[in-house]
Amino acid sequence: MSTKAKKHAPVQNNRSPMTAQRSSPAASVARGPVEVGSVMTVGELAEAIGVSAVELIKALIRRGVMANINQQIDFETAAKVAADFGVELVERTPEVVHQEKSLAEIVRASAQEPGAVPRPPVVTIMGHVDHGKTKLLDAIRHTNVAEGEAGGITQHIGAYQVEVQGRKITFLDTPGHEAFTAMRARGAQVTDIAVLVVAADDGVMPQTREAVAHARAANVPIIVAINKIDLPTANPARVKQQLAEIGVIVEEYGGDVPVVEVSAKQRLGIEDLLEMILLVADMHELKANPNRPAIGVIIEAKVDQRRGPVATVLVQTGTLKLNDVVVAGATWGRIRAMFDDRGRKVRRAEPSMPVEILGLENVPEAGDYLQVVEDERTAKEIATQRALKRRAEAAEARVVKLDEFHKGLEIGQTRELRLILKADVQGSLEAIQNALAKLNDELEGVGITVVHAATGAISESDVMLAATTGAIVLGFNVRPDVAARRAAEASGVDIRYYNVIYHLLEEVRAGVTGLLAPETREVIDGVAEVREIFRLPNRAVAAGLYVLNGKALRNARVRVIRDGKVIHDGTVASLRRFKEDVREVAAGYECGLTIENFNDLRVGDQIEFYHVERVPRGQ
Repeated sequence: MSTKAKKHAPVQNNRSPMTAQRSSPAASVARGPVEVGSVMTVGELAEAIGVSAVELIKALIRRGVMANINQQIDFETAAKVAADFGVELVERTPEVVHQEKSLAEIVRASAQEPGAVPRPPVVTIMGHVDHGKTKLLDAIRHTNVAEGEAGGITQHIGAYQVEVQGRKITFLDTPGHEAFTAMRARGAQVTDIAVLVVAADDGVMPQTREAVAHARAANVPIIVAINKIDLPTANPARVKQQLAEIGVIVEEYGGDVPVVEVSAKQRLGIEDLLEMILLVADMHELKANPNRPAIGVIIEAKVDQRRGPVATVLVQTGTLKLNDVVVAGATWGRIRAMFDDRGRKVRRAEPSMPVEILGLENVPEAGDYLQVVEDERTAKEIATQRALKRRAEAAEARVVKLDEFHKGLEIGQTRELRLILKADVQGSLEAIQNALAKLNDELEGVGITVVHAATGAISESDVMLAATTGAIVLGFNVRPDVAARRAAEASGVDIRYYNVIYHLLEEVRAGVTGLLAPETREVIDGVAEVREIFRLPNRAVAAGLYVLNGKALRNARVRVIRDGKVIHDGTVASLRRFKEDVREVAAGYECGLTIENFNDLRVGDQIEFYHVERVPRGQ
């Protein structure tokens, strides 16, 4: 037979019936359900259903899935291709995954278990910038470390422990309410006590108010540390009076908030502060069960060039041991090494102890829960399932919107409208709060709660607080800074702007009663910064701009924003690139701008280009 004849000769008869049967999925004999994980490799699935990997890959290709033997596929795909071979799959869900939503509840419940014992309190330092938060942390750290060890503390793991009267206190070395709220945003309630630092010479400042709002939102007890009492201008009595004005009533005034006067610089009153922390901790009876699989929270995480993914874990319940298999958020691993806050290797970490761990596959996020599981297979399945779940939640995430609030009210999702107020001046802020209080009395069945109110620009911290508390941000004659705008876009927080108090109140009322359905929507086209000022012969003032994001548009309206406050709202008179008039200028380029009937431009002002568009009601 010629080569050509051989090529066209039929070959079906050269295969045995058994071979033909193996190559046809439909010919496989059906059998009972096979239990598999939520994610598996092609090779693992082939072994589970009893077919060759080659035949399974062919079946996947027929379904349009290109995969090799080591590639992972999800349960849905696996179930469909297994059905081609007459095999039914059942998804095996690890028991720990069912508990994922209640990890925080498990931690709280462990305090009531028979094996529960007292644990060290976890403390966060909060307060206004330059009031001495970091210096206070340094003073606490060095006051309670032996002289010979003080110079050796170079390990920064985001938390550390000090010993007082034979007992330990854990401090989160991330001063400020931003880090505190970032972890709360992921559902982790780490802090037991908040120490509010207020400078004796400066008093209550905007960030002091923010810190109080964040601590109250987390329902965390507050201890006030009045710092810098060594200064000749120190006035602790004035600080206590100012605290009372923002609702923080100290014990001296008949309240329940303890006060300790300290000097971080002179290291005065540090021991008194530590003793007060222990006293407050005793009042709250902090306990945990060390005799169970560990659950903790990721405080910090990073990639080290030499050691790979490194994470700081604060153990909340149970005892974390070397070689434990753990899941941390959407990643997993086996603990290869653990270090304490002084860089010493340790083999175990009990409740409230911070440790740095090595061995995770990837970097988790701050605020992720870490839990010990039985084996690597379970850990891998949980991590994969969480990753899939997070992607789905990110796609479906929906925060509170004022024009959708009434829908949630009707189906019983909420009975409280939470607001964050930012205004240009204190007088406007007080007027709005008083008006909202009267509106709250008028509305039946719904409460209006002002989570935080302050003057100044809408900050990233305000957006984070809104995201964690389900609040809506209302700005009166103020705008968000660049960081706040990005945070709001990422989280979907609803920010609304007003320049007439009546309009603000009417929109809040309409949102609660379900009548709010705006016909117009404001769209921000771009933001630019004034880099230079030019005086023109006709006495007009032109601004040299650098476009930060979006586009500068000739036919847009503009707002001039200075220190977060809107000082002018008008229209563009001219927009130029070099000497030519242009319709638009993209981000990253420079241009010249004049504004109709407005010449009070300064270097550093932000110019916001926007337009208003009509939308169907209900959108």
